[in-house]
Amino acid sequence: MSETTASESRLERFSITKPDVYDLDNKYTEAALERHKREGLELAVRARWIAMGLTGILLIFLNPQWEVLWYHFILLLICANGWLIQRAGRVGQSRIELLLIFVDLLIMTLGMIVPNPFSDDVRPLAMQYRFDNFQYFFIILAAGTLAYSWSTVVAIGSWTVMMWTAGWVIAWWVATPIPGISERVADALVGYPDVAEWLNPNSFMPELRIQQVIVFMMVAVTLGISMRRLNRLLMTNAGLERERANLSRYFSPNVVDELSQNDEPLKQIRKENIAVLFIDIVGFTKFAAGRDPYEVIEVLRGFHARMETEVFRHHGTLDKYLGDGLMATFGTPVPTPLDASNAVACARDMVTVIDRWNLERRRAGEPEIQVGIGVHYGPVVLGDIGANRLEFAVIGDAVNVSAKLEALTRDLGVRVVLSDAVRVQVIEEGNNIAEQTVGFVKHENQPVRGVQQPMDIWVQ
Repeated sequence: MSETTASESRLERFSITKPDVYDLDNKYTEAALERHKREGLELAVRARWIAMGLTGILLIFLNPQWEVLWYHFILLLICANGWLIQRAGRVGQSRIELLLIFVDLLIMTLGMIVPNPFSDDVRPLAMQYRFDNFQYFFIILAAGTLAYSWSTVVAIGSWTVMMWTAGWVIAWWVATPIPGISERVADALVGYPDVAEWLNPNSFMPELRIQQVIVFMMVAVTLGISMRRLNRLLMTNAGLERERANLSRYFSPNVVDELSQNDEPLKQIRKENIAVLFIDIVGFTKFAAGRDPYEVIEVLRGFHARMETEVFRHHGTLDKYLGDGLMATFGTPVPTPLDASNAVACARDMVTVIDRWNLERRRAGEPEIQVGIGVHYGPVVLGDIGANRLEFAVIGDAVNVSAKLEALTRDLGVRVVLSDAVRVQVIEEGNNIAEQTVGFVKHENQPVRGVQQPMDIWVQ
């Protein structure tokens, strides 16, 4: 058996000690882009359907004839193609999506320049360009900014310009002017050549067509630049989310919140009353002696994962790991009205979690884990220490007393020791102390090693 296989076998053997598995790859950038792409496509499709519906109503108002059904058919095709684009859209380059966008613009172009097959009105082909239908391309362009990248928005502008220009140039080349109309208009407007050109049904008015596409292209480029700036902001935001997630792997959520919301939130040194909790595995040195290092590490990981979850769930701050234990504070970096209550509830739930874990371990034939917990409430000094690499420090008598209470659990043969100070604070916070300390027994004037005066404590 190879060394790798042996290692995997040992890990499987002690799998019961592992914490829950979480994906910590932090692919926030891809997730953010995918989420915004999906939301953008849905918004674009809805906007398209609403816009096409309103356009259909507008066309009935502008042309209350049966021939308007041809344009309604074009609108339905555009709506259906928008749904296909939504289905095919994804982050990154998608040839199908780009092809459907191209088809989208082609449908629009053909629908506007091809004569209506249901119309009996005989008119010069150039008249198709007199209804100012080109403005409807702006709807597609605007909807594109909701879902596509900046380069795709510019591509929409470029493709539209090319299709529209090719369309009127080809129409101009193949069109057969209706004889006599241009001459009659010119005769009627002698002395007004510009007006005659404007009113000439056979004229394609190339200057106006060129003006349309130039303005459209300028709008498309402007929107594309705006989209690029928006994408950069999105990437920056995704990066911040990733950094925040990385911070959360090393700091408690409330510290991360405080760091992210302020420039120097923790730098000022101040004195506060907070609750401090210490927890440690009883007899861990003896437990680890002679055991497989893999088992020891997995036990520590399982223990730390479960305990830190309870700390965070009760709005505490994980101050530091202490080998086979940890120190947590409640009321840092900002005090709350329930710091003592949260600390006591956390201690009780830690015991419950350990009991549940031990049940799993017994079923797996593994030794149980015993812990000692000490909780105290009192004054501490808070602030950053260090020069370039800062550490948020909690220093004071409350820390020392809490650590001594945790050590006292060995002498008394109990799992939790609460100081009377934390009990009093729970009462002041308005919580029912009887519910909080069910099963606790009071020890008056208890000597505590390292503390000058005896203390009233509550043990479980």
